[in-house]
This record gives sequence, structure tokens and C-alpha cells, in this order.
Amino acid sequence: MSSVLSQLMRVIEERKANPPEKSYTTKLLQGGVDAVGAKVTEEAAEVVEAAGEAGEEGRQHLIREVADLFYHAMVMLAVRDATLDDVEQELGRRFGVSGIDEKASRNPPS
Repeated sequence: MSSVLSQLMRVIEERKANPPEKSYTTKLLQGGVDAVGAKVTEEAAEVVEAAGEAGEEGRQHLIREVADLFYHAMVMLAVRDATLDDVEQELGRRFGVSGIDEKASRNPPS
């Protein structure tokens, strides 16, 4: 896992354990799934919008928006006491498996 992502996750977890008063992360954590979910939804839409922008400026905008989405998704993980290691393990489980087959295994036909 990227050292920057790991460091950021540690900061988020520290904010959850010892919430400082003036912290955006603390505010999000205190808002729970609803507050963080709204931000994840907003950031995901902004990623899609930025992806459609042309040129280097559009590319840089996309990178910034994906960084925002990663951050908010990581806060959601903390809200639910999940970790980047959990996500990495899940991705490892899926590695080398067809995406179509993996999705079908999660949603068997009724």
C-alpha cells in the first residue's frame, strides 16, 4: 500500500480515536455514514465530470478529484472500522478472477 495512503489512514484513525475540535475529518466522522456518504457521492460525480475534461488541465483536475474521492472513501472506512488492509485483502482475493465471474459470485441468481 502506498505510504501516503497508509499515513493518511493513520491520521484519519487518530482523528477518530482522539477527535480534535477543529478538524474537517472529525466533523465528517461525527456525521457518520450519512455525512460521509453524501461527500463520497459528491466526489464520485466530480470524478466523472473531471474525466470528461480535455487536455492536461482536465487530467490534473481528474487527479485532484480522485484524491478527494480516495480521502472521503477512507473516512468512510474509518466510520465502519474497516482499514486499507481490508480493502487490499479484498482486491487480492479478486486478483486474477474475471470481474464478471467475481460479481456473479456475489449475486447468485434467485
